[in-house]
Amino acid sequence: MPVADLSHPIESGMPVYPGDPAVTIDSHATMAADGYRVSALSCGSHTGTHVDAPSHTEPDGATLDELPVSRFVRDAVRVDLRDRGAREPIRPADLPTVDAGAVVLWTGWDRHWGEPKYLDHPYLTPDAARHCVEQGYDVATDALNVDPTPADGASGSDDPHATDGASNDPQIPADHPDAGVPAHHELLGNGRLIAENLTNLDSVPARFELTALPLALAEGDGGPVRAVARWD
Repeated sequence: MPVADLSHPIESGMPVYPGDPAVTIDSHATMAADGYRVSALSCGSHTGTHVDAPSHTEPDGATLDELPVSRFVRDAVRVDLRDRGAREPIRPADLPTVDAGAVVLWTGWDRHWGEPKYLDHPYLTPDAARHCVEQGYDVATDALNVDPTPADGASGSDDPHATDGASNDPQIPADHPDAGVPAHHELLGNGRLIAENLTNLDSVPARFELTALPLALAEGDGGPVRAVARWD
């Protein structure tokens, strides 16, 4: 059975959501000095390729430890959205209606990993997120965010994941239906999970099994994953 790694490696200075904790990996013990190696890792719970738990944006949402491990293994369908341009919406008509546990948005935006343009990814409209809920899909993407990401690092709040209705995108007015994090609310508020920052989707077929097991963080609002695809 073929297997493909869909994860970005975790390393110091890697891209993060604007305002999230920077990632640093420092040497704590070395072979020369201690006879073994240990590294000190500092990062946010939404570092790199990661899963969002409902508690990320929902006050009463489930945390990672409240979800069974089986919840992170899904029959997935990949949707080719590589024709989408910068900050272009993904609408319900762009998404399938099929028997699957997850829809994987293949935007090709992982090619901009580490570039300023990585913030300018396509995004899911609230109606498209609602379509996913209605179909029973979790959502995964090879972009930074299922909602628009602030281009200038300002989200209208001290909290980079603000959910007070302020626009996350300086190009989207605050009263626009796509402002804030409506796709997160629609998905996580209805018990759907989100995986972000996937990569290497060109190596997998249209249907595959997606395994994205997060770190077992107690009361976790999200966690880095090793996302893996398997298919027959």
